[in-house]
Amino acid sequence: MTAELVRGQNHPLSQTRLEIRISAGHPIVAGATLGDERGTVRGAEWVAHPASPQLAGVEVPKQAAADHRIAVDLDAMPEHIHRVTVALALPAGVGGPARFGAVAAPSVAVTGLDGTEIAGYTITDLDSESAVVALELYRRQGAWKVRAVGQGYAGGLAALLQDQGLDQGAELAERINEAVVRGMARSVAQPPPRPEGDGRVRTATTGGGTDPAPAHPQAPPQQPQGAPATGGPVNYQHPGRRTEAPPTPPPAVPPAEPGRPARPVAGDASGWTMDERLYNQVWGMFEDLARTAAAYRSAVDFAESRMERELDRVLSDPRTRVGPAADAARAEARARHTDLVEQARAALDRDLAQLTAEAEVVEPALPPAYARWDSPVWQAYQVPMEIPMALRLGDLHLPERTDLRIPMLVRLPLERGLWIDAGRPGSFDGGPADAGELRVLAADTAVAIAARLLAVYPAGEFSVRVIDPAGSAAGSFAPLVGSGALGEPPAAGAQGVSSVLAALTRRVDLVQMAVRSGATDALPPDLAAEQLLIVHDFPHGFDDRAVTQLRYLADEGPSVGVHLMMVADREDARAYGPVLDPLWRSLLRLTPVADDHLADPWVGHAWTYEPSMVPRGSQVLPQVLQAVVKAMRDRPSYGH
Repeated sequence: MTAELVRGQNHPLSQTRLEIRISAGHPIVAGATLGDERGTVRGAEWVAHPASPQLAGVEVPKQAAADHRIAVDLDAMPEHIHRVTVALALPAGVGGPARFGAVAAPSVAVTGLDGTEIAGYTITDLDSESAVVALELYRRQGAWKVRAVGQGYAGGLAALLQDQGLDQGAELAERINEAVVRGMARSVAQPPPRPEGDGRVRTATTGGGTDPAPAHPQAPPQQPQGAPATGGPVNYQHPGRRTEAPPTPPPAVPPAEPGRPARPVAGDASGWTMDERLYNQVWGMFEDLARTAAAYRSAVDFAESRMERELDRVLSDPRTRVGPAADAARAEARARHTDLVEQARAALDRDLAQLTAEAEVVEPALPPAYARWDSPVWQAYQVPMEIPMALRLGDLHLPERTDLRIPMLVRLPLERGLWIDAGRPGSFDGGPADAGELRVLAADTAVAIAARLLAVYPAGEFSVRVIDPAGSAAGSFAPLVGSGALGEPPAAGAQGVSSVLAALTRRVDLVQMAVRSGATDALPPDLAAEQLLIVHDFPHGFDDRAVTQLRYLADEGPSVGVHLMMVADREDARAYGPVLDPLWRSLLRLTPVADDHLADPWVGHAWTYEPSMVPRGSQVLPQVLQAVVKAMRDRPSYGH
């Protein structure tokens, strides 16, 4: 039976292999400190944090997220460790809340590996604190217990670490935050909850959220819904699928055959329109896959850890180190390991089969904004009358099942720019043979995304401008130029760079003034429409002033409908040093080839991203662009 703890209450732990599950309504940092018999942390090497996530007996997530899992093996704790303290903190310097009083109360649950909850604690009464000791596991008379703490620190993570006896707490807190900021730059962000009663597809041309994840009607629960209280398999189904029915009911689910799970159906998630239900369903699949893979990996890690301990016991005893008894003990340990891994794999294969079946029915039902370029839905394309909820940027998959692809959707209107990395990805091991071909693919990726943005907006409500100082991507930009989708040719040379950046900077300033004065209705159509600036071959043609304007557009532009897409190799801009670091971190990095650089907001897996490209030889792109341009020209208020 689960023990619901209050501040200061303790509870015995009957298991030594545990998971600490943390749930919050906003991305937070989770870490753990190890203390001696007095609870003192003797050095930075006694702290598990995103920059150094593994210590003996404990492993913490590598990034900030709304949900966390901390793995704890109390049997593996060194003898001199008597306390494991779980600490939570709000990431600093990323534009989010600065105090826990401004976010939902975080909850913490100590569970067994099978999902059975042992003790839970919701941390309430926080206000100005930006860091908090959630709970502690402590050793008392040879047994381990858990205590709910809830001690907050207005001085943040530095004050928390110093209070535990760590003299260099400020320096370590700064290093942790730097690691978190780098991690958040590559993370697929957790979406904000949908405002109550807001079931309409937004049609505004400015503002709005863009987090590339589904709009959850409620914050994730402390424990995955459906987890039994007394053991058994954990149900990793997305919580967004278990909300109160919207005004428009989802399609009926076909009855299941006896002894088999219900057959999947497209649009089974919550939502007011089919597009919204599909959007929530796609990201429900994303979360389901993240969590079921996490459960499998955790089970395999446990099996390997237990086998190592059993083998160590055999080798440490001279009586069982050699001979038939030793051989039998080793064989028995390996057999138990194999059995545990096979059980975990069977559960994973069951979940993957269900998700694969769901993907097979969802993919053909996706509208153009969510569909692949090779989908038949593009053959019946018509310029939309409203802005869709989201846009597909590519596909995501995990190594456990590489053919199970989850569409990567970002919310519209965009709130975060993109960086198409023309450099060689870290995990790149095949494909294009040289940097030149990678640069071409990067420019092609940018064009495919820009064309999709043009296609999913109503006529005249979105335009694209291009900076190509050396004209090196003329071939890639030819579909945009030839169709007339660009209002003006790509800007070339230093003078062209300066002219375009100055014009867009003025636009941002004018729209901001109109917003502040409440006069947005007086803006001309060319200022009211959203714009995308594609910057190719950066930093060629850029001086210090141009770089400053670029950073300004990245920071201020999205709120007034000006979006930035960089197509460049990060290494080419090293000469600017740390000046460009904020720009690099503020943009979502994408790659023109498959690369495992993105992380989910739930458990922090490294996901392989593949861009959504137009099939070679297909005429779908020019056909779509021609329809877009015709609709723009037929519109009375057309203009770029």
